[in-house]
Amino acid sequence: MNINEPRQGGGFVLPFFNDSRKSRKPHAGRDSSKSNQNPFLGRASNTQLHLTVQNIVGTPSNPAQLLYSALCFGFSLAVNAWVFFRISGGLFNPAVTMGMCLVGALPYFRGLLLIIAQILGGITAAAIVSCLFPGPVTFNTTLAGGTSIAQGLFIEMFLTAELVFTIFMLAAEKHRGTFIAPIGIGLALFIAELTGLYFTGGSVNPARSFGPSVVTHNFPGYHWIYWVGPILGAILASGFYKFIKMLEYETANPGQDATRVGESSDPEAQAIRNQVSFADEGMVGRELDESGASRSHGSGNYGHGKEYGTHRRPFSDSPAPPHPNDQFAGLNQGGLNADDLAKGRGRTRHSQR
Repeated sequence: MNINEPRQGGGFVLPFFNDSRKSRKPHAGRDSSKSNQNPFLGRASNTQLHLTVQNIVGTPSNPAQLLYSALCFGFSLAVNAWVFFRISGGLFNPAVTMGMCLVGALPYFRGLLLIIAQILGGITAAAIVSCLFPGPVTFNTTLAGGTSIAQGLFIEMFLTAELVFTIFMLAAEKHRGTFIAPIGIGLALFIAELTGLYFTGGSVNPARSFGPSVVTHNFPGYHWIYWVGPILGAILASGFYKFIKMLEYETANPGQDATRVGESSDPEAQAIRNQVSFADEGMVGRELDESGASRSHGSGNYGHGKEYGTHRRPFSDSPAPPHPNDQFAGLNQGGLNADDLAKGRGRTRHSQR
């Protein structure tokens, strides 16, 4: 598929993504045997985020500085992801790129090229910033607040997993909210930075830690945690993503990506439903009287005009109108119905002289 070709219902579409909609089952019925496990997973993840952020309150950190830095990280990622997704897929993090390869959203060879480019980009950016601004460089990632190496490793792992999984669900999975994926991804990084800045410097990105270390020639003995932690986080997020796919999470809330209430998110299923609904509503149970006016067997009055052979459909709680792509769409507009067509009596306003 051409990466510049617009995709149906798409907004934020990363190049070289496999179309996961082929394997999804959005039109399937609710499957409680599998979906009952999903609330536990969501609640556990939500509580973990709440507690990790809340834990910052008890530290001697500077809330204003943490909030300022976290907002800068989050907004910068949201803007850059929105700007560069057509150029490079919006991928700036080797851990995220690795996760995309693990779930099959990105070819491994291209992923390797992207990782090399991201590392070189991190070094270049750190060099530019160090030359532009006076004073000592303060953008290195270090452990603080009495954080041990093991704690720093797992903090980086879990925060990276949260970011990578967010990208999986908002960018790799296509849905109604895909076009605003950069906002959700930026907010995910904001939460990660708000949690990790004080303890580890909030790396969650090997290139972000490696670049400043190269420029400042400062490699602490625990620098390896800024590589191993995010990589483990990407592996954890990939495994969790495949696990919920195995549970067929779409069946927990069928039709969640439909464009209207009661509409299926599966195009083929909705097209069939539109045809059946239209037939039930406008093409059966109706005949012409001697004057050529349309009459219904059901209850309700239909306004009609003898001159044009038209009728008005009453307002009711009937099913939604046909889908624009339906082959029968517009058949009963302009005064035509099935019986009119069969008897040759239907005429439109534009055709009558």
